[in-house]
Amino acid sequence: MTERAQVIVHCLTYPDVYEDYPFLDPNWCVMRHRKNRRVFAWIFNKDGKVWVNVKCDPQWRDFWRDAFESVIPAYHLNKTHWNSLILDGSIPEREIKRMIGESYDLTGK
Repeated sequence: MTERAQVIVHCLTYPDVYEDYPFLDPNWCVMRHRKNRRVFAWIFNKDGKVWVNVKCDPQWRDFWRDAFESVIPAYHLNKTHWNSLILDGSIPEREIKRMIGESYDLTGK
């Protein structure tokens, strides 16, 4: 998974979510829960790559960062609770989906 559209389509498979552009900037797409309006994925282009910010349990934060060079402390968000995934092809699709799913679960409460 390296394309922005792929990430958006995947995020829309979760129940009761919607796509939003809160900054009136088409580069910044956020995926939200309908019920509480919380964001579970920030999708944007930076340095020629698609990036996705996802919330993570602090217990897993460093695991993901150590497992993949393309998982780094979140761009523009709290570095304790959020990671940035740089979609350069180095993170397996199943792991990207797992991290997005964990973010969905953590923000849905």
